[in-house]
Amino acid sequence: MIKQFIAAFIFLFLTVGISAQEKRLSKEEAVRLTLENNFGIKVAGNQVKIADNNQGVLNSGYLPSLTGTAGANYSELNSTTAYPDQFNTDGSPRQDLEINHAESQSFNGGLNLNYTLFDGLGRLYNYKRLKEQYQLTELQARETIENTLLQLFSIYFEVARLTENENVFKEALAISTDRITRAEYSFEYGQNTKLDILNAQVDVTNDSINLLNTKQQLANTKRDLNVVVNQSLSEKFQVDTIVRFVPRLQLDELIGQAKENNVTILQTERNLAINEYDIKVNSSGYLPTIGLTGSYGWNLNQSAPNSFLPGQVIPGSNRSSLTLGLGASLTWNLFDGGRTTTLVRNSKIAYENQELVQEQVAIEVDRDILNALASYENLLTIYQIQEQNVLTNENNFERSKEQFQLGRITSIEFRQAQINLLNAQTNKNLAKYDAKLAELQLLQLTGQLLNVEF
Repeated sequence: MIKQFIAAFIFLFLTVGISAQEKRLSKEEAVRLTLENNFGIKVAGNQVKIADNNQGVLNSGYLPSLTGTAGANYSELNSTTAYPDQFNTDGSPRQDLEINHAESQSFNGGLNLNYTLFDGLGRLYNYKRLKEQYQLTELQARETIENTLLQLFSIYFEVARLTENENVFKEALAISTDRITRAEYSFEYGQNTKLDILNAQVDVTNDSINLLNTKQQLANTKRDLNVVVNQSLSEKFQVDTIVRFVPRLQLDELIGQAKENNVTILQTERNLAINEYDIKVNSSGYLPTIGLTGSYGWNLNQSAPNSFLPGQVIPGSNRSSLTLGLGASLTWNLFDGGRTTTLVRNSKIAYENQELVQEQVAIEVDRDILNALASYENLLTIYQIQEQNVLTNENNFERSKEQFQLGRITSIEFRQAQINLLNAQTNKNLAKYDAKLAELQLLQLTGQLLNVEF
């Protein structure tokens, strides 16, 4: 019964492993999907579009403003003019004068043009400031992309590590299962006791639990990866477990160019330029503003008939007119209560603060690069040691296996050799991906994370 359960257990996991290999998600494909679909990167891209719109000529202040106006009025007149004790020339009494439903309308329309010829150069420096702001937004988007790719690879490498660990635990389970078969045969022929069978069964149980836990962690981590690349959470795939490290000479060259490419340093430079333009924009308040105005208008009046003299009615009239006007203005705020002076002083202080921030960031980046390089070298050395440790434990395990089959060592000693090999293999897997992730973090600090092969 136990052997049937174990056989079914192994068949289940081997079947799942085969079906999962139908699709392989390479590092390059994962990067492509992330750049195209990741929510955070899409938001950053929209922020760049907004900054691009802000730096355009439509937001520069260099274009004139044109407004149109229109209006209409309507009135209706009903009036009676009485002439008491007045007579016509023939002696007959003068009749009252009545005007009914006399309509009057008026219509008007116009265009007004305003254009600023000179505003103390504030418009020019603000336009340049928006250009710098656009470049800063691009750098912020690049930082978002770099951080997202680091997040991607931290999860991708965890999937790869768990995948390799899964294979290690499958192999360990197969070895422990084979031990049960051998122990049962030996017991039947009186070569060992029931204790060897029980020990093998305990080891199979432990290996099965390890495999189950690893599979569950792997499934969860794959779902995390699906979130980063923004694809279906039920998407099945395998990842690439091959890791290639950047040659040391190339890495040293990239480190030497870090100050020219590090995204944090570049952002401080853009912020410093923005603060410089803030000073110039605020200083424009000391200078006058010169503007041009223009207007074009049309008016139409249709008046109702009216009575001005006894017995005489003046008929209605239509009157239209066109007007054209041009003008120029000069405005100079000779004293604004010190507001402009305060703005200029504060912007200069902000510029000095940004210079201090730039110096601080430069020192911090140097420190981070040295720390990241030391960490990378240490982890790479550990990985190399773990590789050698795996070879040593593989040799020890093979010799122990031979001795166990010859009956020269106990099952407990053989199991210890197996555990030592399993620990060495899982530690090597952990060291490999830790070293690669440390390398990517170092590449981000050099500003070359997006320019290397993964």
